[in-house]
Amino acid sequence: MLDRWSLALVKPPLRTLAKSLNRTGLGADTVTLSGFVVGLATVPLLALEWYGLALIAIGLNRLADGLDGELARLRGATDGGAYLDIVLDFVFYAAIIAGFALANPAQNALPAAFLLWGFMGTGSSFLAFAILAERRGLTNMVYPSKGFFYLGGIAEGTETIAFFVAMCLFPEHFVVLAWVFFGLCVVTTFTRVVGGYYTLRGENV
Repeated sequence: MLDRWSLALVKPPLRTLAKSLNRTGLGADTVTLSGFVVGLATVPLLALEWYGLALIAIGLNRLADGLDGELARLRGATDGGAYLDIVLDFVFYAAIIAGFALANPAQNALPAAFLLWGFMGTGSSFLAFAILAERRGLTNMVYPSKGFFYLGGIAEGTETIAFFVAMCLFPEHFVVLAWVFFGLCVVTTFTRVVGGYYTLRGENV
C-alpha cells in the first residue's frame, strides 16, 4: 500500500550510491547475494534476542535490496537477477519470523506459524499473478521499473519492514504485532486473489 511513496523517496539517494558502486565494477547479483547473507544473520541474532543487531542486519539487507535494482538498471537488468532478487527476498522475510519463533518458542511459535501462513498467501498470489501477467504482456504503470508485474496490496514491502522494525524495537509485543500483520496478510491475499482472478478473466470488479 505504501510502496509507491516509499520507493519514490528512497530511489534518488539509492541511484546516487549505485552510480558510485557501479564505477567499482561491483555487480548487482553480488550485492543481492551479499545482502541475503547479511540478512540471514538475523536468525541467530533474533534467537539470541540481540534485537538491536538484528535490526541493523535487516537494515543492511534492505539497503542491498534497493541497491541491486539500481545497479541492474545501470548495467542492464536481467531476468536471472530479477528472479534471484525476489526469491531471496521471500526467504529472508520468512527467516526473520523463524528467528522470532526461536527467541521465545513458547510464546512466539504459534503466531509465527500463522504469520508464515499469511506470507504464503501474499507471496503465492503475488508471484502467480506475475507469471500470468507476463504471459499476457500486462504491465503495471505504478511500478514500471520492476522486473515483473508488481501486484499491490495492503501488506507490501514497506509495511512488512515496518512491522519487522516494530518487532525488533518492541519484542515483548511480537505476539500482538504478528497477529495484526497476519490479519493484514489475509486481507491482502483475498483482494489479490479476487482482483487478479477477474483481471485475468478480462473483467472489472
